[in-house]
Amino acid sequence: MEDMKKRKMDEGSNNGSGETSTTQDYLRSLLDPLNKPQLVDLLSRLGSQYPSIAEEIKSLASADPVHRKLFVRGLAWNTTSETLCAAFQMHGEIEEGAVIYDKATGKSRGYGFITYKHMESAQSALGAPSRLIDSRMAVCNLACEGLTGASTTPDLAQRKLYIGGLSPEISSEMLLNFFGRYGDIEEGSVAYDKDTNESRGFGFVTYKTAEAAKKAIDDPQKLFGGRTIIVKLADSHKSKTVQMQVPAPMVPLQVPMGAGGYAQPGKAAASGGAPVGYPYPQTIASYPASSYPNPPVAPAPYPTQSQISYAPVSSKKEPLGHSPAPPAGMGGYPPYYYPNQ
Repeated sequence: MEDMKKRKMDEGSNNGSGETSTTQDYLRSLLDPLNKPQLVDLLSRLGSQYPSIAEEIKSLASADPVHRKLFVRGLAWNTTSETLCAAFQMHGEIEEGAVIYDKATGKSRGYGFITYKHMESAQSALGAPSRLIDSRMAVCNLACEGLTGASTTPDLAQRKLYIGGLSPEISSEMLLNFFGRYGDIEEGSVAYDKDTNESRGFGFVTYKTAEAAKKAIDDPQKLFGGRTIIVKLADSHKSKTVQMQVPAPMVPLQVPMGAGGYAQPGKAAASGGAPVGYPYPQTIASYPASSYPNPPVAPAPYPTQSQISYAPVSSKKEPLGHSPAPPAGMGGYPPYYYPNQ
């Protein structure tokens, strides 16, 4: 009897699990065609009605640290990890926070990371991405976005300003207070030297709207800290700097080409031939050392001849005048004289 009851209970449990599996598959088939906005709306409504579903959504979202880790840039060189965490702990419990330092020099690289324990804390911090830390305006965004965070928008070129001609006494906080009169500032700072931590005489200010940046440029009052400052779009200043470093232009020339690809002087270029570019000014190739033969070398002098010695000859004293020689004819015959006619 007891075996029969046990068998019935096992069959009931198997049927229950089978029904649950069938229900889940059926619900998946209904949810699969829905797009992301529809799913988000559905889950948000269910989470607001059922607290258990809301807790499940929070637990699932916070499990991945990619939704809880923030990248913070624009830090001062003297900002420490403790100072960084203190500036962000108002939004919730911090799991980890650190400033990144250069391994070779041991100095700050100007950025760091904050990882919250819960995703809603990270979302709260992103609601106010800009904050003043050690007299410098720092900006945060999700670390998975890297440098392509909140500041990388299509109108960034119309919102970011270059401020030049600053006095060495002007700090980042003074700069932000001065330009805050034109509108809300997203980020901004004076440029400092990494080694000496002294002002380099210029800075940058990024407004939240392009209208505020235009007001700052159009304002004729450009006196700040006892100096006349320069205010213009940072993009125009960057393009001017790059333009000064443009290499020598390429001048296209039409060079007529003959058979074998050799230039034919005095002939027009063939139609459809691609122009050959030459850099201007043209560089002159150096002549190789072996282009011309060496001058002829003078021949070696003749060898010295050894002096030849001759045997001595005894000199015989000859009488003065001509010695009378007997006349001789041809063949030993006596000469024949012709008589006078």
